[in-house]
Amino acid sequence: MMEVAGVTRSYGALKALDAVSFRVDAGEIVGLLGANGAGKSTLIRTAAGLQAPDAGAVHIAGVDLWADPIPAKQRVGYVSEEPAFYEELSADEYLSFLVAVRALDPGPARERVAQLAGRLGLSDRMNEPVRQFSHGMRKKLSFLSAVLHRPAVLLCDEALEGFDAEAALAAKDELRGLAREGCAVLFSSHVTETIERLCDRAVLLHRGRVARLLMRTDWGSTPAEISPLERAFLDVIRSER
Repeated sequence: MMEVAGVTRSYGALKALDAVSFRVDAGEIVGLLGANGAGKSTLIRTAAGLQAPDAGAVHIAGVDLWADPIPAKQRVGYVSEEPAFYEELSADEYLSFLVAVRALDPGPARERVAQLAGRLGLSDRMNEPVRQFSHGMRKKLSFLSAVLHRPAVLLCDEALEGFDAEAALAAKDELRGLAREGCAVLFSSHVTETIERLCDRAVLLHRGRVARLLMRTDWGSTPAEISPLERAFLDVIRSER
């Protein structure tokens, strides 16, 4: 579970976040929807512990993020809008580094890396230095890194931008699977169609404030499944293998 309580953040005279409050329960995928400049990335970075709020608090699985940051951050996965890596490392070396830093059991962790890399279309590129990766490949690696340890709270900032259709479907399946295991997912996007199909609830952010909180029933209870266009596209891709 993640709770955001009265979070305010300013950059000079600009108030990027203005007393933002909401929660994401365990097993829930909540969409964070807003136009460019609405404050989505600022909120995600604050919830990830990358920048302190001017006021308010964030609790991760009951732990105050700013009062007790280490145990709180251990429970978080974060997919950045613009991911950064150690450029000279290969994807495989970078993920091995994360396995060691997070003190994961190496055997199961390597199996999970191989599974996720295959589903996201990275398997053939794992030994290449990250500096050679395209934007889409870097986004996929960022996603894999964030979900590798099955976090209690997952923060996604435009996580599927640059994904091809097959990888996007695999990523959404992974998000739904994590939610079924009890992960609280906050999924930030300005693409309403993705929020409609993926999320259980939505927080509409406008000019740094929560403008509206919506349940799935508020937008017609669209089934969270593959669309007919996605199915046709995948049929073509997979028929040529």
